[in-house]
Amino acid sequence: MANWMTGKRGLVMGVANERSIAWGIAKTLADEGAELAFSYQGDAFGKRVEPLAASVGSSLLVDVDVNDDNSLDACFATLKDRWGSMDFLIHAIAFSDKTELTGRFINTSRGNFQNSLTISCFSFIDVARRASEMMPDGGSLITLTFQGSNRVSPNYNVMGVAKAALESATRYLANDLGPQKIRVNAISPGPMKTLAGAAIGGARATYRHTEENAPLRANATLEAIGGTAAWLCSDFGASTTGEVIHVDGGYHVLGFPQPANM
Repeated sequence: MANWMTGKRGLVMGVANERSIAWGIAKTLADEGAELAFSYQGDAFGKRVEPLAASVGSSLLVDVDVNDDNSLDACFATLKDRWGSMDFLIHAIAFSDKTELTGRFINTSRGNFQNSLTISCFSFIDVARRASEMMPDGGSLITLTFQGSNRVSPNYNVMGVAKAALESATRYLANDLGPQKIRVNAISPGPMKTLAGAAIGGARATYRHTEENAPLRANATLEAIGGTAAWLCSDFGASTTGEVIHVDGGYHVLGFPQPANM
């Protein structure tokens, strides 16, 4: 890899700290020459993101609440004023009430279901619409998903349904935006040791299980996920859209654990 992203600009949404998948992607994109803007929600996250952004030469940070149309409008107005246009967007935003990520899925509350789907899925549609208006020469939109979208993952519950909706939205957006030369893809890492991942019950056991059983006998790294995103955002990804790209050591292909672990 050598300066794949030179001359390209984009927004990274969802960095929480240096262990975030969004940060792994941002770091790789910056290393490849991209100019970055970052969104955050609230002062607490802003204080975490600011030094990370500074470390990759970015001072363009915007406080965004994806549940607020005015907040989103202000964000993209700021980007348009500063840049005029953009080339990519990274959407790494998801949420569910932690108390509903344990127990039985059947007990999901109406309020948390609606909130989880709005933040984890609709927000991607919402930002895709705004970002696409700033991509006159095409571009790349990337979101993050998880295999709990199509296989039951204990303690993932409503987030599995939200990710299934997100993957479907990715395909529909890819079809809508294809004539504008805008590609839309999702990256599906396996379990990661992140702030979001830690909210899932049994996270340590899940991480260990996938590491021991994946064909590569390893979980994904931030660098591997970042490299995948850089490819999708670069000109080398010009013919790839509507895909869910697995970056999980191959775990998603398994039907059963490895014989030594059965």
